[in-house]
Amino acid sequence: MLRRLTPDQPGSFAFTDANMAWAQEQIKKYPEGRQASAVIPLLWRAQEQEGWLSKPALEAVSDMLDMQYIRVLEVATFYFMFQLKPVGSVAHIQICGTTSCMLCGSEDLIAVCKAEINEKPYLPSADGKLSWEEVECLGACTNAPMAQIGKDYYEDLTEESLRGLLKDFAAGKVPKPGPQNGRFAAEPLGGATTLKDKSGEAHNGSVALAVSLGDTVRRIDGSEVPLWKAPTPVGQQQAAPKAKTTPEKSPPKPAAEAVAGVSDADKPELLGAPMGEADDLKKIKGVGPKLEKELNGAGVFHFSQIAGWSAKEVAWADENLVSFKGRITRDEWVKQAKVLMNK
Repeated sequence: MLRRLTPDQPGSFAFTDANMAWAQEQIKKYPEGRQASAVIPLLWRAQEQEGWLSKPALEAVSDMLDMQYIRVLEVATFYFMFQLKPVGSVAHIQICGTTSCMLCGSEDLIAVCKAEINEKPYLPSADGKLSWEEVECLGACTNAPMAQIGKDYYEDLTEESLRGLLKDFAAGKVPKPGPQNGRFAAEPLGGATTLKDKSGEAHNGSVALAVSLGDTVRRIDGSEVPLWKAPTPVGQQQAAPKAKTTPEKSPPKPAAEAVAGVSDADKPELLGAPMGEADDLKKIKGVGPKLEKELNGAGVFHFSQIAGWSAKEVAWADENLVSFKGRITRDEWVKQAKVLMNK
């Protein structure tokens, strides 16, 4: 299939501050002279930011990685995950059309997309919210026919269920992914014959995580919750570690517990507003956009505030200001802040 850039191009492209910081971190993963290895992650981030890849975006990535533009264009046109023209602003529906799905009715699903979205693939619907395309095998043959929408799979589809999904997405809802016919996972349609005990779990693992995050079609913008901080999927709470019930095997306690007698009297100085311009707390290793927002909301705006924390103030802050205990001590915020405030 011949893939070309759309003739209608924007005048410019620039990563947001958060995405630029992320992109620079990706480039650092590779040795000097090997920056081109970061081309796919950077192109993907650009697409997540804009919804598609424009010529200015390709040129920006080319400049950042010191690559010839034609090399970046080759990557973008080779991989079908890159969209070279604007797609639906809410969701892009990828219908699997390979053998298993075709035999199970994918052509009927494509007909629904043509009727409900646009007669032609890749082109947005009249309201600009949805678009579609047919793709090669997505590896969910047992649950055919299926489609990938955003980050998740929607399986065991029918014409009726697909129409319902399209209606929900257009209305701004995020439908539950996974099997759409009541199946738990990929067991036989007649019911499971093995592994019948699901321990009361409402969803299979991937669906449970998707439901807990609730961001199937939300574009990556740098404020995402890391998986290790994501809500515990429904039905898996009982799997949480029980280290605290056996003290002799417990992991090291975080700083807030290690310092005895910490109380509100040990609360560090917090401000109602920054004194002048707030410092960029994201320069502290371990502080991202979300955590910086939390700190600002609590009254921490400057390196000097953190640099002056005593052990008990660190313990209080660790207990009350951050959502992951032990982070302040682990990443040596006080030491970092002292260096940064003197720069």
